[in-house]
Amino acid sequence: MNEQVVIVGAGPVGMLLACELLQQHIPVRLVDAAREHSAHSRATIVWPRLLELMRRTDMTERLAANGHRIDGVAYFSSGRRLGTAWMNRLTDTPYPFAVAIAQSETERLLEDRLTELGGKIERGVRLTDVVNPHSPRPTAVLATADGRAEEVETSWLIGADGAHSALRGLLDAGFEGEQFDVSFAITDAEVHGDAPMNVVSYCYTREGSLALGPLGSDVTRVAVSVPHPEDDTPPSREFFQRVLDERGPGRNAMGELRFSTTFRVHARTAGRFRSGHCLLAGDAAHIMSPAGAQGMNTGLQDAVNLGWRLGGIINGLLPESAVTGYDRERRSAAHAVARNTSRQTRWGLLRKSSHIAVRDAALRTASATGLLQRAIAPLVAQTAVRYPAADGRPDGHRLPGARTRTGDRLPVLPTGTAGIAGTTGTDVRLNGRSWTRTADDTLTVLLWPGRRPGPGWSETVRRVTAAAAPHAAVVTPAGEPGPLADALGPRAVIAVVRPDGHLLTALAPDRAAELPAVLAAAHAHPDPAPYPLAPQRD
Repeated sequence: MNEQVVIVGAGPVGMLLACELLQQHIPVRLVDAAREHSAHSRATIVWPRLLELMRRTDMTERLAANGHRIDGVAYFSSGRRLGTAWMNRLTDTPYPFAVAIAQSETERLLEDRLTELGGKIERGVRLTDVVNPHSPRPTAVLATADGRAEEVETSWLIGADGAHSALRGLLDAGFEGEQFDVSFAITDAEVHGDAPMNVVSYCYTREGSLALGPLGSDVTRVAVSVPHPEDDTPPSREFFQRVLDERGPGRNAMGELRFSTTFRVHARTAGRFRSGHCLLAGDAAHIMSPAGAQGMNTGLQDAVNLGWRLGGIINGLLPESAVTGYDRERRSAAHAVARNTSRQTRWGLLRKSSHIAVRDAALRTASATGLLQRAIAPLVAQTAVRYPAADGRPDGHRLPGARTRTGDRLPVLPTGTAGIAGTTGTDVRLNGRSWTRTADDTLTVLLWPGRRPGPGWSETVRRVTAAAAPHAAVVTPAGEPGPLADALGPRAVIAVVRPDGHLLTALAPDRAAELPAVLAAAHAHPDPAPYPLAPQRD
């Protein structure tokens, strides 16, 4: 049997990738070894960057309508608040909030969308082998629920099958990292009392850490650092109440537990995310500490990054070389997130008074100086993701007069190309602001007029539109004050933007004649590229 795309693993990452491809009219076979979704899941938060990206598959409003709004992340030490990183004070995103929602509910909503797009999940189907994994047409060997073996030749085989990924093992991709000397006990239960319900609370004490993530209707995800358990006995309500009394903010009472379990904390990353036409995504590619609730969001960003690349390749809009940047970009991003979550895990394990004093003083100072809001809030929100430049510069190339570098995410809204044919302005209003739309399935040329367009700007717009229209969407935003003006700066610029909203490269208007060559290079390798904005000199 032949299939164009086979995805192994129907958790949130596998389903979102399937939705990304189905929405681009690409048939997908999605299989999962489990017979049903787990009712007890660990991931509960969808951060602002994922709300932006999941708009591509019509998931954002569904998540927001079915979840609980989170305004920020608060840090406590021995019951005293040290500071708060506020999502609702982020000005460069149309979604200045997070959504708290059980992973099981996220999976239900994703499966609904998958069904609407014509997809389905084949449950009870396991990947047992891969034949010719490094060829252009690898063959997946599947074991069905009734014990039959099936060989499926495919153009692309994706493993989104979790931390114990069968595909990763068959590819011998490695899975190196560290294991923390701590376990976490988790539960969902009603919590009433002084704990704030509009923020995620991380509470540090000498005895260990406690995380409280409100899910709405008085139900809260409770996570507690504990010694490694001796057996599989689920932690009791009395245990969680005792820890809540010891470590929580104020006085709180816990109701009946909906479930409870304990797991060890690991941080590992596969040695490579791509091997020929076989790719890894989500927990199959990386696992990290649950501190910061970043794991599922990082995996969902994998799905989006891979979705527009594979969609463009299969639909003939991009060459096969366009997938090469996936491994480099997403491994870099996963390592960065893992470092941050590991650091936060260690914050909750400090025992010495001197170490605790340093941590608390650092967080108080960061809060008082605004650093917590400027630096930590975007990291938690995942709006600070920057992809390294193709020339190896990790910090990209800054646009003159702007804070943005190549590889940065721009404050734009990807949407279907049918909605932005030709040129348009900022015509989507969300949360009281206008947001520029860009194409979600091809490159976009943003003709940024700057603070005061020069006398030749109209002619530049005409020439660029004529040159780029066959190869990219063209958008001319209004040069009004706001997040995009802050990102692109006061000077006129021709910016090339990817389907996920990241800045690829830029040109000064007097180099508009170079745009066709720039677009050709960007289609071949849609990765952040150095391009000087100043005119070339002889």
